[in-house]
Amino acid sequence: MKFRYSTEVDASVYVTEGLGYGIPLRTHKDQAKEIEGTLRAQKDWSNHVDAVDGYHGGLGDPYSFMCVTVPECLPERLEVISYANEFAFLYDDGLERFDLKEGLGRTAGFLDTFGAGALDLKIDPGARPEKRLQAQLFSEMMAIDAKRAITSMKAWARFVQSAARTRSAPFETLDQYMPARAVDAGELIWFGTLTFGMALTIPDGEMDLCMEMARPAYIALGLVNDLYSWKKEEADAIRAGQDYVFNAIWVIMKERSVDEADAKDICREEAIKAIATYSRTVEEARRDASLSRDLRIYLHAVQLSYIGNVVWSIYCPRYREF
Repeated sequence: MKFRYSTEVDASVYVTEGLGYGIPLRTHKDQAKEIEGTLRAQKDWSNHVDAVDGYHGGLGDPYSFMCVTVPECLPERLEVISYANEFAFLYDDGLERFDLKEGLGRTAGFLDTFGAGALDLKIDPGARPEKRLQAQLFSEMMAIDAKRAITSMKAWARFVQSAARTRSAPFETLDQYMPARAVDAGELIWFGTLTFGMALTIPDGEMDLCMEMARPAYIALGLVNDLYSWKKEEADAIRAGQDYVFNAIWVIMKERSVDEADAKDICREEAIKAIATYSRTVEEARRDASLSRDLRIYLHAVQLSYIGNVVWSIYCPRYREF
């Protein structure tokens, strides 16, 4: 991949807590566009859905989520994908603020917003405010790149359907949990984000291969997220009245009868194994001329998303307060 919109961050100024696997961190040159899109999403949410109070999303100092996870986003697309990502963070937190019974209803609302009608630009007068914001977002993406906007929104709709099923019951073992976590970590929603943001097109004939090759990276991403979001998710589950937490730390403690500290060590080890496997895949793909150019770029972009997510998770206000 040729780097045009990002710079490499000096490795001496950030820590990875052993999870970096030697992958260089890059950050987008135009953080202002991420800030603009993120704050616009928060303002729209406050005005139309619910007041944003005591909330932390993608922004952080010195690292903000989109700049370090999609460092090669086309500059003219960074604002809108930052809006989309913040919308997802806001919706995620909105779901977790309700008790279990209401939360299931909110999940149904999320399905209404990003489900079968995700591609509808005409909104029923009685539609939920979240649906109106989603339609506005889709309209903006269509104006930039209609073909990839449709691909992205379809991928996001499939993600929501899959994630709703994934979280319906606890997992007994880590081996069962990890593939499901890859889905829940957003391999589909992130596929849509990267392909739209970087103007990539994965040929239909390579789509299944693309998902298969990238799966270890999404497992690693999910495990890293579980490691740093554990306290937040545990607190959210308690507030919701749930007797389980959809998180690798919870699964490991239950399966292996270990304490939280040991579970975190195991989670860390599994994340490193997964990203090691994926890094070999990226290197092999780089040399494989039979693969399309955009597939090879996508695989490298996911690797950059992994290290960006590691560093952001360590420094971000979203998890640091817990």
